[in-house]
Amino acid sequence: MNKKTIWITGGSTGIGKALAIKFASKGWNVAVSARREELLNELSDDYENISSFPLDVTDQIKCIEVFNQIKNKFENIDICFFSTGTWNPKKEKDIDVQQMEDVFKVNFFGTVNTIKVVEKYFKDKKKGIITIVSSIAGYRGLPNSTGYGPSKSALNNLAESLYFDFKRFNVRVCLVSPGFIQTPMTDKNDFKMPFLKTADYAADKIYDGLINKNNFEIHFPKTLTLILKFLSFLPSSIYFTLLSKLTKYQKKN
Repeated sequence: MNKKTIWITGGSTGIGKALAIKFASKGWNVAVSARREELLNELSDDYENISSFPLDVTDQIKCIEVFNQIKNKFENIDICFFSTGTWNPKKEKDIDVQQMEDVFKVNFFGTVNTIKVVEKYFKDKKKGIITIVSSIAGYRGLPNSTGYGPSKSALNNLAESLYFDFKRFNVRVCLVSPGFIQTPMTDKNDFKMPFLKTADYAADKIYDGLINKNNFEIHFPKTLTLILKFLSFLPSSIYFTLLSKLTKYQKKN
């Protein structure tokens, strides 16, 4: 029986890397993509069934080339996990138009590029999972998040829209909304991160959600995400008041 295959973007560090190792440990073929080729090569050298496919997701032509390389190598692809993202908190505190464009180019349009190249493959195959990684920052507007939060909110909307389209072809679209996970990207944060978890924790939750469950959204840790989901239903006046108090508390502590 042929091994199953997962393609992971943003696989050189953080959640993507941890998930690549998780799936590899379960016997899957793992194709990892990211811009930093040296980190991908280190990963593929350490794990026999992880293969490196360097990629800048903002390059539409390169996305097509890499996807074809993965198809040629493994023939069958069962899951795509698109988790490329960027975040620069120092540039998020003011309206920096160029920064916002750059964030959307990577976080949103980079994800769209990779989804587009697998669209026909999965619709023809009529089976598989396309996974879009968003964030709790996409639930509602947050302070000092002029680019990152809106880009993740756009991904939430995109995932819901694509859910209907792909379901007609028996293809599952899954949204992943992590809380605060210890990664090189969150290391940039200058505030206290509640319920901070490891990348391995995230990988375990995602693996379980993709393989053992069939929910549209995989969100964790529940102690944080359920609170934020509740807050997202509140009237704006109450939400703004509560969040203002919460952020003041975080700064003091």
